[in-house]
Amino acid sequence: MTSADFYYLMPLIILAGASIIMLLVIGFYRDHKVTFVLSLLGLAGSFISLMFIQGLPGQIGALLIVDSYALFYWGLITLASLAVAILSYSYFSKMDEEKEEYYVLLLTATLGSMVLVVSRHFISFFMGLEILSVSLYALIAYLPERKRSVEAGIKYLVLAAASSAFLLFGMALVYAESGTMDFTKLGAHINSGAVNAPLLLTGFALMVIAVGFKLALAPFHMWTPDVYEGAPAPVTAFVATVSKGGMFALWFRFFVEVNGYRFHSLVILFTVIAIASMFIGNFLALLQNNIKRILAYSSIAHLGYLLISFLAGGRMGLEAGTFYLVAYFITILGSFGIVAVLSFTERDADNMDDYRALYWRRPFLATIFTAMLMSLAGIPLTAGFLGKFYLAAAGINTALWLPVIILVINSAISVYYYLKIVVVMYRAPDEEVVAGMPVVTVSPALSVGGGIVLSVLTIMLIWFGTFPGGIIDFIKTMISGLSSVAITMVP
Repeated sequence: MTSADFYYLMPLIILAGASIIMLLVIGFYRDHKVTFVLSLLGLAGSFISLMFIQGLPGQIGALLIVDSYALFYWGLITLASLAVAILSYSYFSKMDEEKEEYYVLLLTATLGSMVLVVSRHFISFFMGLEILSVSLYALIAYLPERKRSVEAGIKYLVLAAASSAFLLFGMALVYAESGTMDFTKLGAHINSGAVNAPLLLTGFALMVIAVGFKLALAPFHMWTPDVYEGAPAPVTAFVATVSKGGMFALWFRFFVEVNGYRFHSLVILFTVIAIASMFIGNFLALLQNNIKRILAYSSIAHLGYLLISFLAGGRMGLEAGTFYLVAYFITILGSFGIVAVLSFTERDADNMDDYRALYWRRPFLATIFTAMLMSLAGIPLTAGFLGKFYLAAAGINTALWLPVIILVINSAISVYYYLKIVVVMYRAPDEEVVAGMPVVTVSPALSVGGGIVLSVLTIMLIWFGTFPGGIIDFIKTMISGLSSVAITMVP
């Protein structure tokens, strides 16, 4: 390993170093605030180091590549993790459990997601996935006093292990056919035309199962509602954003570099998965009365929307997908952030009754939650609306009429269950009295850190939905390295 390799990997090294320092500190002095501050320093240091990386792309052996595309996703992931860490502090301060190891796991999970983003080889792909997954097992089951948390952790462990088996088997078949695990060499082998298509496609199909599990796409979504409901609210926010963002960035890079678009059967497979995810996610969300389960099922639909950018491919598809992911990160972090700050010591605030007449008791939180839900529904002047518009434009640009029409239909369906939550929040308190239902008292005052995070997310939500030019230009610049490859592919 050369000094240049250390330079390009500095954000990962800072995160890994911070995790080790935190473990040593915990061994001698166990304090929630100290561990929290160290985690913030590690994440902030990792993010700041991104600004000093120049001379891209930087190739680190055969396993990793640091290009502007990776830098953008690294920045997105570290900022999202920073928001989760801040929201976690006030959430876990209410708990009796020892909290210090939580932040170590949060940093190692972030590290795994960042490794996925720069992977260009099956070995680094699997290594990043396992670093992420092993950390998530413990994070999801971090509150052992809550039965649902432990149940969710075990469920995720079993199903993730099964999906890893599918991934390894798929990689083995692809390697057996091509003789390489390097994405670029695999792409060159496929473009040569001398391929055993059935064997290769079988390998890809098995890999799609594993990726579909991580992204919670139908029909591999079964774990999502139970894990979202059982995990602590900040962990759910992390799983829904950082975990999925890292996997999506990797899969887009992989598919572009191996030119997966040349296999028509794979494109059809992803089209079916996208349509199924949109319908299944939205219809099952209609049946829910639990906030976390509603957001879980809606996330399945949103990943289905996101697949339209993947199917569109090319520069516009990549830009649309990246913008949508930014909007999705903001809204999901904001939504689960609200759940986290309203949560009780004994359980999360995920019942619909916890939100009855919330506007009359906590107008600030109710207003922010409303903005987040409107963005998820795709209402104009929010980042979510621009994201869906961008996806539809990318789809129409490549004649993906059916997925785009289904996107519009499902967006209309989703408005119902998002508005159902909004209506509950804005019902007058008198109505509760008349109905003979007590007004539920929600927990503690909003922490300073939580208030700042939620305010910043709301400003970004409105700003990106109203003046998107700046962020779109930035995305175009940062993903130019990969998009120059993508436009040569056949969508």
